[in-house]
Amino acid sequence: MLLASPWIPHLASKGATVAEQLALALADDIVEGRLAAGDRLPAHRDLAKTLQIGLGSVTKAYALLERRGLTRSVQGRGTFVAIQQAHGHRHIDLSSNAPPAALGARLLARTLVAIARRIDADHINLYAPAGGHDEHRRVLAHWLSLLGLNVEPAHLFLTSGARQALALAFDLVCDRQGLVLTERITYPGAIALMRRKGYRAQGVEIDAEGMVPEALAQALARRKRHPNPVVYVTPTLHNPTTASMGIGRRQAIADICREAGAWIIEDGVYAASSPGLPPIAALAPDICLHVNGLSKSLGPGLQIGMLALPASHCPAAQALLAEMPMAPSALSCAVVDDWLASGAVASIQQDLRHEAQRRTQLAVSLLGSSGLVAHPDAYNVWLPMPHDAAQALVAAAAARGVQLTPPDSMVLRPSDSASGLRICLGAASWDDLNAALALLAALLSASAA
Repeated sequence: MLLASPWIPHLASKGATVAEQLALALADDIVEGRLAAGDRLPAHRDLAKTLQIGLGSVTKAYALLERRGLTRSVQGRGTFVAIQQAHGHRHIDLSSNAPPAALGARLLARTLVAIARRIDADHINLYAPAGGHDEHRRVLAHWLSLLGLNVEPAHLFLTSGARQALALAFDLVCDRQGLVLTERITYPGAIALMRRKGYRAQGVEIDAEGMVPEALAQALARRKRHPNPVVYVTPTLHNPTTASMGIGRRQAIADICREAGAWIIEDGVYAASSPGLPPIAALAPDICLHVNGLSKSLGPGLQIGMLALPASHCPAAQALLAEMPMAPSALSCAVVDDWLASGAVASIQQDLRHEAQRRTQLAVSLLGSSGLVAHPDAYNVWLPMPHDAAQALVAAAAARGVQLTPPDSMVLRPSDSASGLRICLGAASWDDLNAALALLAALLSASAA
């Protein structure tokens, strides 16, 4: 005997067709928690008869709900609510742009046994020199060479995470009240850093390939009272839009900055996630400071940052790091050394890329009809929309237990009406991600109707 459905049939007041009105009514009740996971929906014919609508409209509505991940059909039993409610007892974080978990306990145990036999005890007993131990600098210079950037170990300065490396880069080339040109929408951490340090940040127009060279050239030509401008740019898997520059765009940015006498701070933290193109620092090593790190490439627990510098800036970096040491953990560096030697790095990155692609496909399947911008190797997707609409959706999702990145944190000017939603896919479990994306799909459907 089949259980009766707890749902009280009704149609939404919105929707162009009867099928859309029915789908919206059900989606609202699922998202709001009036229907719980596992609840059975009314049989097609019974619902059509109760609402006095066509059987085809019910079939279309149920198909819409299943495509959005809100329901599932079981042959011979009926259609059931699939989404686990996120609000109340559940919190799902889609605001942290972390990679999916890819490191197993067995690999870590094997690695720790291996490094215990050969780690230099002085790396633990003594403070690290400014810039990091020479051995670790050589290891990480080799890592960068795999990404197409050849750097002398003496020109590579190690920090405890890429964000510290980015802060060091700004300290080296930005004057107080200095001008920083960057993508109009960009990495929240960089925006927070620039605001905290008092830099005058100016947005440059972006397109599907990232920063637009013509717009950058115009902005540099218009600068006043700022003789030493700095350009901060993310050429690979730009955060949050996922845009990646082709080789022509990278060369154009380098040429424009050289002609204008501007320093480039290149954020390369996602370069290992989508390799194949040279960093801008490889095209213009004398004017580019390259920031990199391993938290996005291997795992957030590996807090190792890197700053590759032109030779002219090495003495200043040495002096700054002597005052404020930032060296990474010696154990983390030993782990990376072991993985590079054993070939484990390639395997870990392959697993990360596979999982990123799987999660991106899930997001596209649930949100793809909403104008979603996605890259298969990125850990987030981007949904362009007006600022107010993005803010409203962030608030609506938060009320239901799903945390998203506030739009104000990604735009240089809060008054900028063009914004969007950054939806981070890596940190949540697969089940939580599925539930949260289905909830967002329902909220988007409701807001669009």
